[in-house]
Amino acid sequence: MAMASSDDDSFATRLNPKVLKLKKEKLTRFHLYWHDVVGGSNPTSVPVLPRLDNVTLFGLINMFDNPLTVGADPKSRLVGRSQGLYASTAQHEIGLLMAMNFAFTYGKYKGSSITILGRNPIVNHVREMPVVGGTGRFRFARGHALAKTQYFNATTLDAIVEYDIYVLHYY
Repeated sequence: MAMASSDDDSFATRLNPKVLKLKKEKLTRFHLYWHDVVGGSNPTSVPVLPRLDNVTLFGLINMFDNPLTVGADPKSRLVGRSQGLYASTAQHEIGLLMAMNFAFTYGKYKGSSITILGRNPIVNHVREMPVVGGTGRFRFARGHALAKTQYFNATTLDAIVEYDIYVLHYY
């Protein structure tokens, strides 16, 4: 049996983007509200690894399935769900690692999702995180998301975060 040499790249093929029927690239802005409900009888975010006893919450990991709405009011139109996790990864400040999909359930983006992965220093007024991909209408997506906390309850840890997401995509 012949072995492929280490410089054999037969597993990869260059393609013309037209093969995948990609349309012209466009930029779309989304303005959404992310509702993280930790307290109460119907939480959308739950700790899977409780925090250690420290001021930065280092070690905390939460899984979430949070509503995405068009307004800050939780009763405003639901357009999707944000599903993922956040983990407190900073020992000397409050900072989260966010790994989440914004899965759309309404309108022309229904069935498509945007993936955001990055550092979220939640004490900053505005935080920037990268859009690293997506599915459906956001296949080959890239961009960035700006997050601003609009509401935070220090007792329940519930939060409402305003997101402005700028996505380059082909559909």
